Amino acid sequence: MPTPTVQIPEPRPRNRSGFGKFLFSGSPLDQLESGEHTHPWYLVLWLTGVDYFSTLGYAPGIALLAAGTLSFSATGVLVLVTLLGAVPIYAEVASRSYAGQGSIALLENLFSGWKSKIFVLVLLGFAATDFVITMTLSAADAARHAVEDPYLYRFLHQHYMDVTLFLLVLLAVVFVIGFSEAIVVVAATTIPYIFLNIWVLLYALGVIYRRPELLSNWTGLLHAHGDWTALFVASALVFPKLALGLSGFETGVSVMPLVSGSESEDSSRSSREAPKNRIRNTRKLLISAAVIMSVLLLMSSFAATLLIPEQAYQEGGPASGRAIAYLAHQLLGNRFGSIYDLSTILVLWLAGASAMTGLLNLIPRYLPRFGMAPPWVSYRRPLVLVLLAIDVIVTWIFRASVDRQGAAYATGVLVLMLSAAVAVTLALWHEKSQGGAGSLLRAFYYALITLVFGYTLVLNIFERPDGVIIASCFILLLLGLSGVSRYRRATEMRVSEFEFLDDNSEKLWNAIRDKKVNLIPHHQDDSEYRAALKQKIQRHFKLEGRMAFIYVRLMDNRSEFYSCLRVKVTREAEDYVIYASGASAIANTIAFLTDELNPVSVVLGLTQRNVMKQSLAFVLWGEGETGLLVYSVLVKFWQANPKRDHPLLFLMSG
Repeated sequence: MPTPTVQIPEPRPRNRSGFGKFLFSGSPLDQLESGEHTHPWYLVLWLTGVDYFSTLGYAPGIALLAAGTLSFSATGVLVLVTLLGAVPIYAEVASRSYAGQGSIALLENLFSGWKSKIFVLVLLGFAATDFVITMTLSAADAARHAVEDPYLYRFLHQHYMDVTLFLLVLLAVVFVIGFSEAIVVVAATTIPYIFLNIWVLLYALGVIYRRPELLSNWTGLLHAHGDWTALFVASALVFPKLALGLSGFETGVSVMPLVSGSESEDSSRSSREAPKNRIRNTRKLLISAAVIMSVLLLMSSFAATLLIPEQAYQEGGPASGRAIAYLAHQLLGNRFGSIYDLSTILVLWLAGASAMTGLLNLIPRYLPRFGMAPPWVSYRRPLVLVLLAIDVIVTWIFRASVDRQGAAYATGVLVLMLSAAVAVTLALWHEKSQGGAGSLLRAFYYALITLVFGYTLVLNIFERPDGVIIASCFILLLLGLSGVSRYRRATEMRVSEFEFLDDNSEKLWNAIRDKKVNLIPHHQDDSEYRAALKQKIQRHFKLEGRMAFIYVRLMDNRSEFYSCLRVKVTREAEDYVIYASGASAIANTIAFLTDELNPVSVVLGLTQRNVMKQSLAFVLWGEGETGLLVYSVLVKFWQANPKRDHPLLFLMSG
């Protein structure tokens, strides 16, 4: 039989001002939209690329500052980790989290209970660090390109911070008004940017070819580090400082629902089978993005190392945070360089827009479902204003420095990479019995990659702790607000839908609806206990109509906020017994079924237990002083959704 889905009426909105109505207009972000269009993977590639490829604006300069003459070899280590580590990991993530939820959802499914919720909140803190620093770092680097442009220098050179904040405010304004990331616009911006980078780098390589002394001077400096073994070890030690070049892979799997597969996959989104063609095309997207970026990173680090003097790429120098732009101006003239600057600024701004979109999708996807967010988090405009305030604070703390924010950015990226590696390793380990020796070998391989990312993260944190400090602030803020929100939302109905176990249960339920019975919640599934309870109630209350006893069974995972109930209704002499299983909280379930059944009255028993202990047990495990809590939930719901003749509520002690 079809499962009846119960739509719970939302509380009526309070009387708001015109500005309040504007802020809270539109559909909540945690509601899935239907009719989503798909596109070929080579077009969706640029949605990933706007985040991934935009790091070319500052990554070569950061590599020079961190590694100096070892920039090219350290970038080579980065490319190896990208192609042999990040790409295989996220190819596995794509095959297991094809709804676009990424590695966080994969880890959430591997754990259970409050451990899963807290773990997800910690990962969300690092993800928030990644996306927020993407916005602030991209805005700061875009401002750097604008300020250092020869045609704009005399107007903007004293207003670097102002330009950065203006770009962040502009980003927020666009999202408050309404912004939808269009693939055509992103592709039309990113593709010319890639070609401009290729042109500058090919021209730079031509200059190096015509001046062989540059290459000989560089190789002489490399020989000072020892043989190739020593050079590789030195480069591997420097590599963690370049880890921000790994960004973009989480975005690659988050845009997966936009990738077209076969016609049947695109038309049937509700199928539980893995969309093999979409997974295959997403893997093509990830590999293509990684290959393009790897080639450009190697070319840029080689050209920048040989052609940019040390004093130019130091912090505050003309090449700081804009190494390729510096080469464009120096080698191809200011007109071409200004065109490159404009293209870079647009791509960096779009990277910030991509990060904002990522946060607007990520936060409402988890926190409201966990009951760990206030209602306004589900609305785009208030959330954008909060993120803008965070962006301004982070920019002020780092003084809009590209180099200083690079450490925080790398920390967020590496934590997400490490979590993805751990998730894939655990998943393959659990599948080893089905996949045999192949899955076991793959699990060991990904375990080695996990160690590489773990080493990189630890080294990055010890050398540059800014990232983990910022992430810790986000995590503490999330944990604190989540706890407060869970406490305040504990008296909501918390039932998303329910289904009857059999046809007879549905018939009996419909027969006793609307003022036909008195509802008696009880905590022992025993006929003798119900008979004794009935006699006790009849001694103290004069009730009209028959009795319907309701017994609620909690689900195993008490940390879930919402529940899907399975209801069974039986006859017991002249009365009825209602069994509800799969509940996340006893009191809320009784309140929900009371509102649905609309009985004559509800008799709620009280205990003499410690009220504070019962309140804590209710918030954490869904149990507690049931009578008072049912009363609280129903009164709150009826205040928000007034009814003419709601059931009478009786409280009975003892």
